[in-house]
Amino acid sequence: MSEIPKDNLYTRDHEWLRIEGNKAEIGITDHAQQALGDIVFAELPEIEDEIEAGDEFGSIESVKAVSSLFMPVGGRIVSVNTELKDSPELINEECYDEGWIVRIELANPDDAADLLSPAEYEEFLLDEED
Repeated sequence: MSEIPKDNLYTRDHEWLRIEGNKAEIGITDHAQQALGDIVFAELPEIEDEIEAGDEFGSIESVKAVSSLFMPVGGRIVSVNTELKDSPELINEECYDEGWIVRIELANPDDAADLLSPAEYEEFLLDEED
């Protein structure tokens, strides 16, 4: 089973979200990075971009495929992980830490109510395997 940190929220598109105050850090899950294989490129949004929940905010290219990234909640990009430009493999190596993708200022913290808890995400993964 993939690693599922208990302090994050999750989407059915396999993004994770860690909320601290009115800001959040976002990346892809361990399950997603394993499914993608070796990540070779990350397309990141611009700082100050306003992105609605569910909108595409970038993409990740692996040796297998290109996958779109979808914003779990609406907000304004306040930081992007520039380390990924030279070292996209950080997503494979440390998807929940050094491999984060963006940090946002939340437009509406209530958007997070629609996300999956760690237990719900684990159940979702098990259902996907069936």
